[in-house]
Order: sequence, then structure tokens, then C-alpha cells
Amino acid sequence: MIHFTLKCDKDHRFDSWFQSSEAFDKLQAAGMVSCTECGSTQVEKAMMAPRVQASRKNATSPDDRGRATPGPLSTPATAAEQAMAELRRKVEENADYVGMNFVSEARDIHDGLSPERAIYGEAKPEEARKLIEDGVPVAPLPFVPGRKSN
Repeated sequence: MIHFTLKCDKDHRFDSWFQSSEAFDKLQAAGMVSCTECGSTQVEKAMMAPRVQASRKNATSPDDRGRATPGPLSTPATAAEQAMAELRRKVEENADYVGMNFVSEARDIHDGLSPERAIYGEAKPEEARKLIEDGVPVAPLPFVPGRKSN
């Protein structure tokens, strides 16, 4: 994984991780890299200082109680990132994760076959579109569920 500081054509700066430099170039060329603040796809790598660590054991530094202090990407940097983190926290606290069973669970709840409750999970775009066409109230989440990420 490689970390880049990026900036859009409106000079918004944000950080992102990519599998490799080539992966970034491919995603950028396909218009799949967008600004976290304005959504612009006119994004390029920004000038950044290299981050070099002496050793793995120094990757975090202890605070005054001896606990590890998280690195710079652990806390949201912008108001948009803070709002996204809060939304994710609320969803994960107040809804049941149903994974790849989302489509059938949402349909069963809508049809009264399962008890009504808040759920979130994963669906293919065409399956989600079909739910919406059938009147099932669903909406995409702007984050990947925690169980799905590294």
C-alpha cells in the first residue's frame, strides 16, 4: 500500500491509500479518484514530505499513560471526514449488519416477512436499483462496512 497526499483543481487537499503508484494512475485515468470535499475528479498528487520510520516499534509513540498514540490518519482531518466518521459510528451502533444477505433481508422487512429493524450490508448495484424500483426504501452508504475493510 502507498499513501499519497492529493489535491483537486479547487486546491482541496486530502490523503488516500492505493495498492501501488500504478493503481493510482489507472484509477485516476478512469476518473475514479475524486475529491473528498467537492467531488471533483480533477485530482493530482500533491507535493508531500516522505514519512520514514526508524523501526516498526516506533510507529506509534506512547502518551503520558503509556498508551500508543494513533498515527495521523487515525483521526478525521476535515469537517467532512468527521461527519462521515460520525455517520458510520451511528449506523454501526444502531443497525444490524446483514452482509451479502442485505437484498433478501431488506425485501423481507419491506414485505412484512421479517421484523422491522434498521439493517445495512452489501448489494450489487443492479440489485439495489431493483429494490428501489420495487419501492423498498434503501440508500447507499458512503463507506465500506467495517467487516469488509482490511
